[in-house]
Amino acid sequence: MSYEPDPRRWKALAVSLTAGFMGLLDVSIVNVALPSMQTGLHASSGGIRWVVSGYALAFGLVLVTGGRLGDAFGRRNMFLGALAAFVLTSALAGAAPNETTLVLARLAQGLAAGMLTPQNTGLIQDLFRGAERGRAFGMFGAVVGISTAVGPILGGFIIALFGAQDGWRWVLYVNVPIGVLAFALALRLLPRSEKKQLRISSEIDFVGIVLLAVAVLGVLLPVIDSDQGGLQRLWWLFVVALVFGVAFVRWEHSVVRRGRSPLLDTRLFTGTPGYATGAAVGALYFCGFAGIWLVFAIYFQQGLGYSPLQSGLSVTPFALGSAVSAAVAGRLVPRFGRRLTVTGLGMVAVGLLAVALIAELVPPSASGWAFALPLVFAGVGGGMVISPNTTLTLECVPVRLAGVAGGALQTGQRIGTAIGTAVLASVFGMVLGRGYPVALTVALTCAAVLTCGALALAIAELRARRHRASEQDREAREGETSAADVHRG
Repeated sequence: MSYEPDPRRWKALAVSLTAGFMGLLDVSIVNVALPSMQTGLHASSGGIRWVVSGYALAFGLVLVTGGRLGDAFGRRNMFLGALAAFVLTSALAGAAPNETTLVLARLAQGLAAGMLTPQNTGLIQDLFRGAERGRAFGMFGAVVGISTAVGPILGGFIIALFGAQDGWRWVLYVNVPIGVLAFALALRLLPRSEKKQLRISSEIDFVGIVLLAVAVLGVLLPVIDSDQGGLQRLWWLFVVALVFGVAFVRWEHSVVRRGRSPLLDTRLFTGTPGYATGAAVGALYFCGFAGIWLVFAIYFQQGLGYSPLQSGLSVTPFALGSAVSAAVAGRLVPRFGRRLTVTGLGMVAVGLLAVALIAELVPPSASGWAFALPLVFAGVGGGMVISPNTTLTLECVPVRLAGVAGGALQTGQRIGTAIGTAVLASVFGMVLGRGYPVALTVALTCAAVLTCGALALAIAELRARRHRASEQDREAREGETSAADVHRG
């Protein structure tokens, strides 16, 4: 059966990328607005951390589920439903009268974004083939870099325009007109996709979702409240997290054995070369990388008195360096392989440690300019990590598990974002009594240590790849020798 490309596929891609841009933008754009939120709502530091960590956690927990629901109800239907929910929850978050409402709205917004994201990538797979699919995913990768770069500046500009007291509300409201326009265009342009006959009760791993959510919450709750004595009061939740984590792994094993669809297919970690290590590299990198933006926003705005716009401009060198190098690194993966991520992780760690050192040496008034060069250096390294690591982690995954593997990889990254944001912000808050420069130094050192953990795993995977390659070469030479002996005989 011949493949007939949809004549409107590139317009449909533009709609898909617009929705993807919003979901990704909502992480970086909100970070710069958090101090404004805390002031405007008289919110606690722990509650404000949930604005980021809760969004990332909810996002990550439903990624795989969202993909399966897209199969069940059709990509177009799920795209429209998730986009409508994202617009509605954005409006609710913007109108939140208090801290509790804001956190709940952000949790709901994260769920909507997590349901929306798999439809974006699924639509690309449905609409494009061959080289065109590569171009489409390349454009999606560019959107990731652009949203990261634009977010802090756009957030700062909006707050500067509408004022520090309520400007953060318009940071969330900005999704509404963009989302409404994207919804109207999606109604016209997105093709109707074939629905699969899935039994939701058996195909969606609701038990796995609950077990994983409780395990992650058991880690997040004490950490988020650590500067208010949470580690002493809620230490028992770590035990709960361990119990539920073990139960989650055992449950996923049983789901696979029964031939049903797990949230996290354990076969990926036991039978796919490089997947387990690559997934751990991604999760650990996001633990160290994602939390630094909240730390920088607090340091610049509350510590140095920068406006949100100045704060956003101060961290833009990292985002710009990352966006540029990501576009180049994607083309270099076939040539350099895992060496790219090893180099990139090393650059990120060195750049963050350089900023941590500079924070102690230069006057706070000169921090913005002094941080620029090491942030660019770290950003260039960061652009060499995410996309290449994704490609290398998934390259040996069987086709039948490709969708699950990609969803599981993103799930790990989002949970890493949630935990990393909570950990780094809590570390910052715990040592804040010694001054903002010291707090920034300690938090960035922790981020560099987490990045070094990812670096150690990447080096181990590089060595394992070289060993596998040498074994394959040896077997190939032995095969050639045997064939030559048979020929001579």
